Amino acid sequence: MKVLVVGKGGREHAIACALKKSEKISKLYCAPGNGGTEQIATNVNISELNNEEMVEFILKENINFVIVTPDNPLANGMVDAIEGFAKVPCFGPSKEAAKIESSKIFAKKLMTENNIPTAKYEAFESYDKAMEYLKIENKYPTVIKADGLALGKGVTIAQNFEQASEAVYDILKNNKFGKNNKKILIEEYLEGVEASVLCFCDGNTIKPMISCMDHKRIFDGDKGPNTGGMGAIAPNPAYTEEIAKICENEIYKKTVEAMKKRKTPFSGCLYVGLMLTKNGPKVVEYNCRFGDPETQAILPLLKTDLFSIMMAIKNKELEKINIEFEEKCCTNIMLASKGYPEKYEKGFEITFNKQNEYEYIYSSGTTLKNNKLITNGGRVLSVSCIANTMKESIEKAYEAVKSIQFENMYYRKDIGKKALEILNL
Repeated sequence: MKVLVVGKGGREHAIACALKKSEKISKLYCAPGNGGTEQIATNVNISELNNEEMVEFILKENINFVIVTPDNPLANGMVDAIEGFAKVPCFGPSKEAAKIESSKIFAKKLMTENNIPTAKYEAFESYDKAMEYLKIENKYPTVIKADGLALGKGVTIAQNFEQASEAVYDILKNNKFGKNNKKILIEEYLEGVEASVLCFCDGNTIKPMISCMDHKRIFDGDKGPNTGGMGAIAPNPAYTEEIAKICENEIYKKTVEAMKKRKTPFSGCLYVGLMLTKNGPKVVEYNCRFGDPETQAILPLLKTDLFSIMMAIKNKELEKINIEFEEKCCTNIMLASKGYPEKYEKGFEITFNKQNEYEYIYSSGTTLKNNKLITNGGRVLSVSCIANTMKESIEKAYEAVKSIQFENMYYRKDIGKKALEILNL
């Protein structure tokens, strides 16, 4: 089969690497792809937001299957366009189902109406009413969220009234996340350990992958602004078998049923961001796609053919497939351009001293020029290493990082530290 992966990040490179192992795929395309995907697939210079051009390409090249992974194309209805006009099956949710991520208010209503545990919240469109609420009702710290998509940067944990009011002003008055982001949530701050669980879902059946711990803040010690993600470890040691059973019954299955009840069944990868509180697991957020960099920590451990899983989902036969993961640990460390997530430079050559000594290198913001890999984004590339223990996988990953160089390279030095503390190591 001829398969197209839509997207240009590290997640897409990791998915493409996993798909390359499948004997069912004869040719692999990525649109638009990056410098890493260009080395294993055919890159196609089409914007991930251009539904019309994507449909034209699919028809012209007789593509048999499409995987749409980023949030913006899903929210923009790319799956609907491809399946509607090109009549080609897609892995990914419809535009209506993608609202579970593209509108945080939609997701919150879904949870509260279906008794899915989450933080208390209030939604606002009026700046004055939001400010009035902050002055009278709110406790600190509190969480301010833009309702719509914001590249993983639309959340502020405000420690006091001044920080909260600045975040509200930025979204509702200053259009920090675009003119379409005109609503906010003011949410109860949850304490505990964060966990990310990505789930395969075909609209009826949901099967969780191994758990993960993401590191969202730019600086060590979880300080500084939120980013798209600076690294991840899998599995998450705080996500025990007991917690997994609670989540399966109280969160995952309820979410699938709630979406079915709305007549917008969810098909694809459902990402559930959890806070493991003293009162049990609660949902922090849903994403309608594979996480980045969680995917880069999870897929190296997947034993089952990824494309076979995706085909089973499209055929609503997920319950029939047995999904297996290595009983090992994986650490992913993101290498970024200094200055990210604000201003940064790009265009620097990336060099590898011992490229064949580590397991996986995934390009995020790179391009290929004259067979040289060049920096082309804030998050540049990441390294994933597998080992029998968490400690060993972390050590291997940091050792691998030493073999990669580019100008203004920055990375966190404490990826996995919290996991080791949980394990008392």
